[in-house]
Amino acid sequence: MIKKLLLFSFFIFSQIGFSQSLVSDNTVVSILTVGTADASHSLYGHTALRIKDETKNIDLVYNYGMFDFSTPNFMFKFVKGDLQYYAAAYPYDDFEYSYRVENRSIYEQVLNLSNPEKELLIKKLDVSLSSDDKFYTYKFIDRNCTTKVIDVVNGVLEGKPIVKKNIDSKTYRDVLFPYVENHFYQKLGINIIFGHRVDNQAIIMFLPLDLFENLKVSSYKDKPLVTETNVIFEANRPSAFSFLDSIYSLIAVLLLFVLIKKKAMQVTYFLILGLIGLLFSLIGLYSLHQEVLWNYNVLLFNPLFLVLLYFMATNNLKWIKKLSWICLAFLGIYVVYMLNKIHIFIVLPIVITTAILLLRLIYPERGIIGLGRTKPY
Repeated sequence: MIKKLLLFSFFIFSQIGFSQSLVSDNTVVSILTVGTADASHSLYGHTALRIKDETKNIDLVYNYGMFDFSTPNFMFKFVKGDLQYYAAAYPYDDFEYSYRVENRSIYEQVLNLSNPEKELLIKKLDVSLSSDDKFYTYKFIDRNCTTKVIDVVNGVLEGKPIVKKNIDSKTYRDVLFPYVENHFYQKLGINIIFGHRVDNQAIIMFLPLDLFENLKVSSYKDKPLVTETNVIFEANRPSAFSFLDSIYSLIAVLLLFVLIKKKAMQVTYFLILGLIGLLFSLIGLYSLHQEVLWNYNVLLFNPLFLVLLYFMATNNLKWIKKLSWICLAFLGIYVVYMLNKIHIFIVLPIVITTAILLLRLIYPERGIIGLGRTKPY
């Protein structure tokens, strides 16, 4: 499939490149913004460029968000942060059809460019498809389909007019949070795997819908940069509540660990949290993604729980209590650090459950939160 796409792109550029002029007065350059969807790779929308010229029977989309699932060690490369994305050109009709099928909105913003600027842009796009610039290392915030489109358009315009104008006190985490409003476990997973970087002030325009909003108020040479906005397709995406994908299902599961006062339940709980924490720690050492570095969520998903399990298995009461106190102290530090974070409430059930189970290990004779006594190990 990829080889066919490359051959198609080469054919298109051969046809364009051999013509004396790349543009005419009928050439239209626009930025396409695709709405969000439910899959993890489509949660934040998509950005692409469209070049249309009816007189030359050209209508192409230039897409910088291409990747190949068949890439060897795809998941490891994605996690590490050296997965190669690439640019491709293909018929606009294919682009529109694919997103209509996915029921994703499509918006078009026509850019106010001169013919020389359009020609220079097409030449840059040609280079990006026919040279080493075709491939780039994907970065969630710093280098993606949106930032690549911004860079290539700004590269042909004086003063680089496409800039983020709606900078406020919001962090990247604040900006991302609403995108997974109806997908609790995706929201939970994203927020616990991201570290300190996403708590910085959001100064980079990296989301498609953010670019869409900023283009509305962008000007170029004392004129609006966008001359026309078209709603090509407005998706109807009803949001239905799902108990299984909500915080209530998480609370229900956690209640089982609190109410069923069995050693096996405690072991299972601390094993899950400890393994998640170990995974976060290893990713932090392995990955090149800045977003997952310095992940303070390991204070909640603490790898020390795995050590605690060893002392529980050996029935070492002294070290069970000592390590439980240490883990409880880390949990307290985590809560204090999280007080101003937007995702504190979605992890709060885990915080409370962890605190209860740790206190049971520290004071087994008191039967913390529940009837009866918990036998010491």
